[in-house]
Amino acid sequence: MSRIFLAIVGALYILLAIWCMAQPEKTAGSIGLNLKPGSGQSEYFTVYGGMQLALGLFFLWPLVRPETLPMALLISLVFHGCLVLCRTISFTLFSGVVNPTWYFAASEWVLFLGTLAFWWKSR
Repeated sequence: MSRIFLAIVGALYILLAIWCMAQPEKTAGSIGLNLKPGSGQSEYFTVYGGMQLALGLFFLWPLVRPETLPMALLISLVFHGCLVLCRTISFTLFSGVVNPTWYFAASEWVLFLGTLAFWWKSR
């Protein structure tokens, strides 16, 4: 079950990476970012596209190499835990958060709690 969970998470990250790389202005604008031509576009493409693509591939890796499952779960737990922590703090610091950001926050909590459950069970 853990491998299937991580495969779903990996597929979601790859789809999100492709979307961010294919429509950077649209995806950035939906979360309140304005991309400056050149450097801003390159940074968004690289960080939002490239990093999410890498995460997606990493979370899919246990399908190919099952022995990597414990490390993939730990990385997912730390990564999503940090997202949840920073997102929660940001909601106390900043006002005017729009709906797409709330949806991302909810999905981050789901991924964190799901990973926590699978990680805890595998200990």
